[in-house]
Amino acid sequence: MARDYYEILGVERTIDAAGLKSAYRKLAMQHHPDRNGGSEESMAIFKEISEAYTVLSDDQKRAHYDRFGHAGGGAGGNPYGAGGGQGFHDLNDIFSQVFGDAFGDAFGGRQGGGGQRGGPRRGSDLRYDLEITLEQAYKGADVEISVPTTATCDTCEGSGAKPGTKPTTCTTCQGAGRVRSANGFFQVERTCPRCGGNGQMIAEPCGTCHGHGQVRKNRKLQLKVPAGVDDGSRIRLSGEGDAGQRGGPRGDLYVFLSVTPHELFERDNLDLLVTVPVPMTVAALGGEIDAPCLVSEACDGRCRAAVDVPAGSQTGKTVRIKGKGMPHLNGRPRGDLVVELFVETPTDLTPRQKELLEELAASLGETQTPRNSSFAGKAKRFWADILGDSKETAQ
Repeated sequence: MARDYYEILGVERTIDAAGLKSAYRKLAMQHHPDRNGGSEESMAIFKEISEAYTVLSDDQKRAHYDRFGHAGGGAGGNPYGAGGGQGFHDLNDIFSQVFGDAFGDAFGGRQGGGGQRGGPRRGSDLRYDLEITLEQAYKGADVEISVPTTATCDTCEGSGAKPGTKPTTCTTCQGAGRVRSANGFFQVERTCPRCGGNGQMIAEPCGTCHGHGQVRKNRKLQLKVPAGVDDGSRIRLSGEGDAGQRGGPRGDLYVFLSVTPHELFERDNLDLLVTVPVPMTVAALGGEIDAPCLVSEACDGRCRAAVDVPAGSQTGKTVRIKGKGMPHLNGRPRGDLVVELFVETPTDLTPRQKELLEELAASLGETQTPRNSSFAGKAKRFWADILGDSKETAQ
């Protein structure tokens, strides 16, 4: 599930435009990839905060988001563009709007795929949320996913122009995609208003893509989920994002995994926790029970773990079985299976069974039930304090 845009920027939903811009400036400066050695982590964070600012800084998009959230685009749709924002190739524009064109070019020029505006442009990165079972996380899995992406238009081969025609160079910017204007002692460079930064004009748009050079398609991809992944793990598929423009490379696809809750097991890092009922007689006398564990090749599809129950076991006692937990992503030793015992009291007793239990109760008294004996002593002291008879009780 996508994170809330307000949470990403660390602001309240009532924040005004100036406060929103200030919050974005601070986070953008902190996480810009050029200030963090170009790391992929800073790149992902920078794109996320820029995506959030793109939507919330637009009054119409913000109102739509406040009402419908990320689901506002309907089934399979998104009103804010790929990944929730305008698209990652527009981050340079966002950065320039907030910090100024010169500063934006200095720090944001790498985000749009590099090169001049009229040249090749890298495609947008995409996010895909995939839900898997605990069994799939345990063993690994090969999963087919269908991802809505942009693809180069086959009709115009990505030019955006009607077959038989070609785009022409923009006469305003001479194909550079940007224009300069004097502002006192300074020269300000901005996106060309005529061609929108493309550097080219299309007189007769392609009827299939309507001049964009790209179309939306669902791409089926095979994803290999490695054994040991956890909730929130991320898998990067290089070159499987949106198609680039004017011959630019494709973006990347980031698959975020979420593991559905299991009806038997809970996961604690690499350990698996399971609660197993134990008959009262086994808990009292000791014995062996079977505990379920996840299926692996080693157990031939019939995974049961033998658990030794010590005599006198109480509800809540845990028994740890080494190596029966989750695998480690880096091939290190597996976690453990932690079995919590739950002692069950028998029901629907026959008269003879009741008679035997009554005999047992009479023979045991309170001396062989340690918790009951401890509780009884504490209760007597408590009641004595209330009745003002603590001295007598202490004797």
